[in-house]
Amino acid sequence: MPRVFVQGSPVDSYPRPAPEAGRGRVRRVTEVGEEVLHRPSRDVTEFGPDLAALIDDMFLTMYVADGAGLAANQVGVDLRLFVYDCPDDDGVRHVGHIVNPVLDPLGPAGRRLLDEGEGCLSVPGAVMDVPRPDRAVVRGLDKDGNALVIEGTGYFARCLAHETDHVNGQVYLDRLSRRDRKEALRQVADRRDEVFARRAAKTKALTT
Repeated sequence: MPRVFVQGSPVDSYPRPAPEAGRGRVRRVTEVGEEVLHRPSRDVTEFGPDLAALIDDMFLTMYVADGAGLAANQVGVDLRLFVYDCPDDDGVRHVGHIVNPVLDPLGPAGRRLLDEGEGCLSVPGAVMDVPRPDRAVVRGLDKDGNALVIEGTGYFARCLAHETDHVNGQVYLDRLSRRDRKEALRQVADRRDEVFARRAAKTKALTT
């Protein structure tokens, strides 16, 4: 079994961090409550150097924030796009981006829900259990406009579903009960400063 998949295809190896990050610049990560996170993003209709540069910036920003995935609206850009560098439950690394992602619906016979801890770079410091299917299939395009299908299981499936939620204007807090949402926001209040201190240190380490 290959240990790395890039854009859904197996490769022998891939640098860590991904080379895209070396071309990018760090952007501010938006936080829960900001309007851009709570409305569906616009379809990408223009493919070219600006889109490629945005993807590079998103990769670097994701690594600085110690994330496994990052959607464009998490850097304040109202476009349907996310990047990822995420392991699955078998330790296989998945790296890539997907434009205009759509998550395939799974029938009851084709899914098993896992209720496991989930965090979000836009909800800094909070981790809550969120039920997600253990399998996900996302269809979209790459940065050149070519058709793309990405499949994931376990933690990577969670990542794909989480990031697709983002481009649809949802954060994982929207899937929680009122009580659990309140607990998540309490965690943010307690840990936000610590999270941002780590990000500042990581920014310095990755950009100097």
